[in-house]
Amino acid sequence: MEGTILILGAAGQIGTDLVSTLRQKHGNDKVVASDIREPQDPALKEGPFEIINAMDEPRIREVVEKYNVRQVYHLVAMLSATAEKMPEKGWDLNMTTLFHVLNLAKEGKLDRVFWPSSIAAFGPTTPRTETPQHTVMDPTTVYGISKLAGELWCQYYFQKFGVDVRSIRYPGLISWKSEPGGGTTDYAVDIFYKAIQDGKYTSFLDRHTALPMMYMEDAIRATINLMEAQAEKVIERTSYNVAAMSFTPSELGEAIKKRIPSFELDYEPDFRQKIAEGWPQSIDDSKARKDWGWAHVYDLEDMVDDMLTNLRKKLQG
Repeated sequence: MEGTILILGAAGQIGTDLVSTLRQKHGNDKVVASDIREPQDPALKEGPFEIINAMDEPRIREVVEKYNVRQVYHLVAMLSATAEKMPEKGWDLNMTTLFHVLNLAKEGKLDRVFWPSSIAAFGPTTPRTETPQHTVMDPTTVYGISKLAGELWCQYYFQKFGVDVRSIRYPGLISWKSEPGGGTTDYAVDIFYKAIQDGKYTSFLDRHTALPMMYMEDAIRATINLMEAQAEKVIERTSYNVAAMSFTPSELGEAIKKRIPSFELDYEPDFRQKIAEGWPQSIDDSKARKDWGWAHVYDLEDMVDDMLTNLRKKLQG
Protein backbone atom coordinates (compact mmCIF):
# COMPACT_ATOMS: atom_id res chain seq x y z
CA MET A 1 0.00 0.00 0.00
CA GLU A 2 1.30 3.45 -0.98
CA GLY A 3 1.44 6.03 1.79
CA THR A 4 -0.25 5.65 5.15
CA ILE A 5 -3.76 5.44 6.59
CA LEU A 6 -5.19 8.11 8.93
CA ILE A 7 -8.09 7.30 11.24
CA LEU A 8 -9.96 10.34 12.52
CA GLY A 9 -11.95 9.66 15.69
CA ALA A 10 -9.84 6.61 16.50
CA ALA A 11 -10.78 6.51 20.19
CA GLY A 12 -14.47 5.91 19.42
CA GLN A 13 -16.41 2.68 19.23
CA ILE A 14 -15.36 1.66 15.71
CA GLY A 15 -11.93 3.29 15.73
CA THR A 16 -10.45 1.32 18.62
CA ASP A 17 -10.98 -1.99 16.81
CA LEU A 18 -10.25 -0.64 13.34
CA VAL A 19 -6.83 0.75 14.30
CA SER A 20 -5.80 -2.56 15.82
CA THR A 21 -6.94 -4.60 12.80
CA LEU A 22 -5.35 -2.29 10.21
CA ARG A 23 -2.04 -2.22 12.13
CA GLN A 24 -1.97 -6.01 12.24
CA LYS A 25 -2.56 -6.02 8.49
CA HIS A 26 -0.22 -3.21 7.35
CA GLY A 27 2.19 -2.65 10.25
CA ASN A 28 2.04 -0.16 13.14
CA ASP A 29 3.85 2.64 11.28
CA LYS A 30 1.42 2.55 8.35
CA VAL A 31 -1.64 3.48 10.43
CA VAL A 32 -1.90 6.89 12.13
CA ALA A 33 -4.51 7.00 14.89
CA SER A 34 -5.95 10.35 15.96
CA ASP A 35 -8.56 11.83 18.25
CA ILE A 36 -9.39 15.12 19.92
CA ARG A 37 -7.71 14.05 23.18
CA GLU A 38 -5.16 11.56 24.48
CA PRO A 39 -6.56 8.01 24.29
CA GLN A 40 -7.37 5.92 27.35
CA ASP A 41 -6.62 2.73 25.43
CA PRO A 42 -2.82 2.28 25.28
CA ALA A 43 -3.19 0.11 22.15
CA LEU A 44 -3.85 3.26 20.12
CA LYS A 45 -0.32 4.44 20.91
CA GLU A 46 1.40 1.27 19.66
CA GLY A 47 1.87 3.21 16.42
CA PRO A 48 1.73 6.90 15.49
CA PHE A 49 -0.91 8.91 17.37
CA GLU A 50 -1.81 12.56 16.78
CA ILE A 51 -4.18 14.89 18.62
CA ILE A 52 -6.57 16.25 15.98
CA ASN A 53 -9.72 18.28 16.38
CA ALA A 54 -11.45 17.30 13.13
CA MET A 55 -13.08 20.75 12.97
CA ASP A 56 -9.55 22.13 12.43
CA GLU A 57 -8.91 21.67 8.70
CA PRO A 58 -5.32 23.00 8.73
CA ARG A 59 -4.44 20.47 11.45
CA ILE A 60 -5.84 17.57 9.39
CA ARG A 61 -3.91 18.83 6.38
CA GLU A 62 -0.71 19.09 8.44
CA VAL A 63 -0.96 15.45 9.59
CA VAL A 64 -1.87 14.22 6.09
CA GLU A 65 1.31 15.85 4.74
CA LYS A 66 3.51 14.82 7.67
CA TYR A 67 2.75 11.10 7.25
CA ASN A 68 2.09 10.98 3.49
CA VAL A 69 -1.49 9.86 4.21
CA ARG A 70 -3.31 8.44 1.17
CA GLN A 71 -6.41 6.94 2.85
CA VAL A 72 -8.63 8.40 5.57
CA TYR A 73 -11.21 6.57 7.66
CA HIS A 74 -13.31 9.48 8.90
CA LEU A 75 -15.12 8.20 12.01
CA VAL A 76 -15.76 11.50 13.81
CA ALA A 77 -19.46 11.97 14.69
CA MET A 78 -21.85 13.03 17.40
CA LEU A 79 -24.17 10.06 17.84
CA SER A 80 -27.96 9.97 17.86
CA ALA A 81 -28.95 10.42 21.49
CA THR A 82 -26.21 12.99 22.20
CA ALA A 83 -26.92 15.06 19.08
CA GLU A 84 -30.61 15.35 20.01
CA LYS A 85 -29.53 17.28 23.11
CA MET A 86 -27.41 19.77 21.11
CA PRO A 87 -28.77 19.75 17.53
CA GLU A 88 -26.77 22.59 15.96
CA LYS A 89 -23.49 21.40 17.43
CA GLY A 90 -24.21 17.84 16.26
CA TRP A 91 -25.00 19.00 12.72
CA ASP A 92 -21.94 21.25 12.58
CA LEU A 93 -19.55 18.57 13.79
CA ASN A 94 -20.95 15.82 11.57
CA MET A 95 -21.03 17.89 8.37
CA THR A 96 -18.09 20.29 8.62
CA THR A 97 -15.59 17.53 9.38
CA LEU A 98 -16.82 15.52 6.38
CA PHE A 99 -16.25 18.49 4.06
CA HIS A 100 -12.69 18.89 5.37
CA VAL A 101 -11.86 15.33 4.31
CA LEU A 102 -13.78 15.35 1.01
CA ASN A 103 -12.05 18.57 -0.02
CA LEU A 104 -8.60 17.13 0.70
CA ALA A 105 -9.49 14.18 -1.55
CA LYS A 106 -10.86 16.54 -4.21
CA GLU A 107 -7.46 18.30 -4.23
CA GLY A 108 -5.74 14.95 -4.87
CA LYS A 109 -4.20 14.76 -1.38
CA LEU A 110 -6.04 11.48 -0.69
CA ASP A 111 -6.68 8.44 -2.88
CA ARG A 112 -9.59 6.95 -0.93
CA VAL A 113 -11.94 7.93 1.89
CA PHE A 114 -14.20 5.90 4.16
CA TRP A 115 -17.12 7.63 5.84
CA PRO A 116 -19.68 5.76 7.97
CA SER A 117 -23.40 6.22 7.51
CA SER A 118 -26.05 4.56 9.68
CA ILE A 119 -29.52 3.02 9.79
CA ALA A 120 -30.42 6.40 11.38
CA ALA A 121 -30.52 7.77 7.81
CA PHE A 122 -33.83 5.93 7.35
CA GLY A 123 -37.05 7.23 8.90
CA PRO A 124 -40.62 6.50 10.00
CA THR A 125 -42.03 5.94 6.48
CA THR A 126 -39.11 3.75 5.39
CA PRO A 127 -40.16 0.08 5.08
CA ARG A 128 -39.07 -1.28 8.47
CA THR A 129 -38.68 -4.96 7.59
CA GLU A 130 -35.93 -5.99 5.17
CA THR A 131 -35.29 -2.31 4.44
CA PRO A 132 -34.03 -2.15 0.83
CA GLN A 133 -30.86 -0.47 -0.45
CA HIS A 134 -32.91 2.15 -2.34
CA THR A 135 -35.97 3.34 -0.45
CA VAL A 136 -37.69 6.28 1.23
CA MET A 137 -35.28 8.06 3.59
CA ASP A 138 -36.86 10.63 5.90
CA PRO A 139 -34.79 10.73 9.11
CA THR A 140 -36.22 12.59 12.09
CA THR A 141 -33.06 12.96 14.21
CA VAL A 142 -30.15 15.37 13.81
CA TYR A 143 -27.80 12.40 13.52
CA GLY A 144 -29.93 10.75 10.84
CA ILE A 145 -30.37 13.99 8.89
CA SER A 146 -26.60 14.53 8.90
CA LYS A 147 -26.00 10.95 7.73
CA LEU A 148 -28.46 11.24 4.83
CA ALA A 149 -26.97 14.58 3.82
CA GLY A 150 -23.47 13.11 4.11
CA GLU A 151 -24.38 10.18 1.86
CA LEU A 152 -25.56 12.57 -0.82
CA TRP A 153 -22.45 14.74 -0.50
CA CYS A 154 -20.25 11.63 -0.83
CA GLN A 155 -22.08 10.66 -4.01
CA TYR A 156 -21.83 14.24 -5.29
CA TYR A 157 -18.05 14.39 -4.73
CA PHE A 158 -17.68 11.03 -6.50
CA GLN A 159 -19.78 12.08 -9.49
CA LYS A 160 -18.48 15.67 -9.85
CA PHE A 161 -14.87 15.35 -8.74
CA GLY A 162 -14.03 11.65 -8.97
CA VAL A 163 -13.43 11.33 -5.21
CA ASP A 164 -13.23 7.64 -4.31
CA VAL A 165 -15.34 7.77 -1.14
CA ARG A 166 -16.95 4.60 0.23
CA SER A 167 -19.55 4.13 2.94
CA ILE A 168 -21.54 1.63 4.98
CA ARG A 169 -24.87 2.17 6.75
CA TYR A 170 -23.92 0.58 10.04
CA PRO A 171 -26.59 -1.08 12.14
CA GLY A 172 -26.15 -1.07 15.93
CA LEU A 173 -22.58 -2.14 16.72
CA ILE A 174 -21.58 -4.31 19.67
CA SER A 175 -18.03 -4.50 21.01
CA TRP A 176 -16.37 -5.47 24.28
CA LYS A 177 -13.36 -3.23 23.62
CA SER A 178 -15.06 0.18 23.78
CA GLU A 179 -17.60 1.69 26.18
CA PRO A 180 -21.15 2.62 25.14
CA GLY A 181 -20.96 5.94 23.27
CA GLY A 182 -24.34 7.68 23.45
CA GLY A 183 -26.19 5.89 20.66
CA THR A 184 -29.73 4.51 20.67
CA THR A 185 -28.48 0.96 20.05
CA ASP A 186 -25.90 1.16 22.86
CA TYR A 187 -28.18 -0.69 25.28
CA ALA A 188 -26.88 -3.82 23.54
CA VAL A 189 -23.37 -3.06 24.85
CA ASP A 190 -24.28 -1.65 28.26
CA ILE A 191 -26.44 -4.67 29.09
CA PHE A 192 -23.35 -6.92 29.13
CA TYR A 193 -21.47 -4.68 31.57
CA LYS A 194 -24.48 -4.56 33.91
CA ALA A 195 -25.12 -8.31 33.60
CA ILE A 196 -21.57 -9.13 34.72
CA GLN A 197 -21.16 -6.37 37.32
CA ASP A 198 -24.68 -6.01 38.79
CA GLY A 199 -26.66 -9.05 37.62
CA LYS A 200 -29.46 -6.78 36.36
CA TYR A 201 -30.16 -4.14 33.73
CA THR A 202 -32.88 -1.57 33.01
CA SER A 203 -33.38 -1.16 29.26
CA PHE A 204 -34.20 2.29 27.87
CA LEU A 205 -35.96 0.54 24.95
CA ASP A 206 -39.17 -1.46 25.17
CA ARG A 207 -38.86 -5.27 25.31
CA HIS A 208 -40.25 -5.74 21.76
CA THR A 209 -38.14 -3.11 19.94
CA ALA A 210 -36.26 -5.03 17.25
CA LEU A 211 -33.23 -3.33 15.69
CA PRO A 212 -30.53 -4.50 13.25
CA MET A 213 -27.25 -5.24 15.02
CA MET A 214 -23.75 -6.38 14.14
CA TYR A 215 -20.80 -7.66 16.15
CA MET A 216 -17.77 -5.41 15.84
CA GLU A 217 -15.55 -8.06 14.23
CA ASP A 218 -18.03 -8.29 11.36
CA ALA A 219 -18.30 -4.49 11.09
CA ILE A 220 -14.52 -4.07 10.88
CA ARG A 221 -14.28 -6.82 8.27
CA ALA A 222 -17.05 -5.21 6.20
CA THR A 223 -15.31 -1.82 6.40
CA ILE A 224 -11.91 -3.09 5.32
CA ASN A 225 -13.35 -5.38 2.63
CA LEU A 226 -15.24 -2.44 1.12
CA MET A 227 -12.15 -0.22 1.22
CA GLU A 228 -10.05 -2.92 -0.45
CA ALA A 229 -12.63 -3.76 -3.15
CA GLN A 230 -11.79 -2.85 -6.73
CA ALA A 231 -13.34 0.52 -7.58
CA GLU A 232 -15.56 -0.92 -10.31
CA LYS A 233 -17.22 -3.23 -7.76
CA VAL A 234 -18.29 -0.29 -5.58
CA ILE A 235 -21.53 0.58 -7.35
CA GLU A 236 -23.33 2.42 -4.54
CA ARG A 237 -21.66 5.76 -3.90
CA THR A 238 -24.11 6.94 -1.26
CA SER A 239 -23.74 4.10 1.28
CA TYR A 240 -24.22 0.33 1.42
CA ASN A 241 -26.74 -1.50 3.58
CA VAL A 242 -25.00 -4.21 5.61
CA ALA A 243 -26.65 -6.59 8.05
CA ALA A 244 -25.95 -9.52 10.35
CA MET A 245 -28.71 -10.05 12.95
CA SER A 246 -31.80 -8.37 14.39
CA PHE A 247 -33.09 -8.83 17.94
CA THR A 248 -35.14 -7.17 20.69
CA PRO A 249 -33.95 -6.30 24.22
CA SER A 250 -36.04 -9.23 25.43
CA GLU A 251 -34.35 -11.69 23.04
CA LEU A 252 -30.91 -10.42 24.00
CA GLY A 253 -31.82 -10.67 27.69
CA GLU A 254 -32.93 -14.28 27.25
CA ALA A 255 -29.65 -15.16 25.51
CA ILE A 256 -27.69 -13.65 28.41
CA LYS A 257 -29.93 -15.38 30.98
CA LYS A 258 -29.07 -18.75 29.42
CA ARG A 259 -25.48 -18.08 30.43
CA ILE A 260 -26.15 -16.07 33.64
CA PRO A 261 -29.34 -17.63 35.06
CA SER A 262 -29.70 -15.04 37.83
CA PHE A 263 -29.71 -12.10 35.38
CA GLU A 264 -32.70 -9.76 35.70
CA LEU A 265 -33.93 -7.41 32.97
CA ASP A 266 -36.58 -4.71 33.27
CA TYR A 267 -37.68 -1.81 31.08
CA GLU A 268 -38.02 1.95 31.43
CA PRO A 269 -38.29 3.35 27.88
CA ASP A 270 -37.05 6.94 27.54
CA PHE A 271 -36.69 9.41 24.63
CA ARG A 272 -34.53 6.91 22.76
CA GLN A 273 -37.57 4.66 22.31
CA LYS A 274 -39.09 7.17 19.89
CA ILE A 275 -35.81 7.35 17.97
CA ALA A 276 -35.67 3.55 17.67
CA GLU A 277 -39.27 3.36 16.46
CA GLY A 278 -38.27 5.39 13.39
CA TRP A 279 -35.51 2.96 12.43
CA PRO A 280 -35.60 -0.37 10.54
CA GLN A 281 -36.14 -3.69 12.30
CA SER A 282 -34.17 -5.65 9.70
CA ILE A 283 -32.04 -4.78 6.66
CA ASP A 284 -31.78 -6.14 3.11
CA ASP A 285 -28.06 -6.08 2.31
CA SER A 286 -28.17 -8.14 -0.88
CA LYS A 287 -26.44 -5.35 -2.87
CA ALA A 288 -23.34 -5.43 -0.62
CA ARG A 289 -23.28 -9.24 -0.82
CA LYS A 290 -23.53 -9.16 -4.61
CA ASP A 291 -21.24 -6.20 -5.38
CA TRP A 292 -18.23 -6.86 -3.13
CA GLY A 293 -18.88 -10.19 -1.44
CA TRP A 294 -20.07 -9.12 2.00
CA ALA A 295 -20.93 -12.00 4.39
CA HIS A 296 -21.35 -11.87 8.16
CA VAL A 297 -19.94 -14.46 10.59
CA TYR A 298 -21.51 -13.76 14.01
CA ASP A 299 -25.14 -14.48 14.93
CA LEU A 300 -26.80 -13.66 18.29
CA GLU A 301 -25.56 -16.77 20.14
CA ASP A 302 -21.96 -16.41 18.88
CA MET A 303 -21.95 -12.73 19.79
CA VAL A 304 -23.25 -13.27 23.34
CA ASP A 305 -20.65 -15.98 24.00
CA ASP A 306 -17.80 -13.83 22.75
CA MET A 307 -18.97 -10.67 24.56
CA LEU A 308 -19.29 -12.38 27.94
CA THR A 309 -15.96 -14.20 27.61
CA ASN A 310 -13.97 -11.12 26.64
CA LEU A 311 -15.74 -8.63 28.88
CA ARG A 312 -15.20 -10.81 31.95
CA LYS A 313 -11.47 -10.87 31.20
CA LYS A 314 -11.44 -7.11 30.62
CA LEU A 315 -13.30 -6.28 33.83
CA GLN A 316 -11.16 -8.63 35.91
CA GLY A 317 -7.99 -7.11 34.48
